[in-house]
Amino acid sequence: MNANMIENSVEIQIPFHDIDVMQVAWHGHYAKYLEIARCALFETINYDVPEMQTSGYAWPVIDLHIRYAGPLTYNQVLVVFAKLVEWENRLKVEYKICDKVTGKRLTKATTVQVAVDIKTHEMLFESPAVLFEKLGIEKIEN
Repeated sequence: MNANMIENSVEIQIPFHDIDVMQVAWHGHYAKYLEIARCALFETINYDVPEMQTSGYAWPVIDLHIRYAGPLTYNQVLVVFAKLVEWENRLKVEYKICDKVTGKRLTKATTVQVAVDIKTHEMLFESPAVLFEKLGIEKIEN
């Protein structure tokens, strides 16, 4: 497996309870849509949340950037794309949210996650070997 090719997408239909008084999805819900896509992404390498916990590492999001280019509206069907772009010292995922019908990009975003030892709660400054195993690549030791 080529780690540069780790990507996935999910379809999400905007539910009524996600829209605000302006009839668009409240901006805070975008993080939820990204999370759904990110979990689907990590499922492709069998390293979603349960496997992370079993491996002894948590991967909290430490940075989130969202660019709101267009509104998401009630009942609209979206495709949320997620692609792993960094993994050596942290996980960086790039996202794109597009309208399913038109293909128009409505949002782009990135998240950064770091490995934290579940027992000690210490942040690691490089990704643990288990991530490299899941990616099918050899970890180069310094």
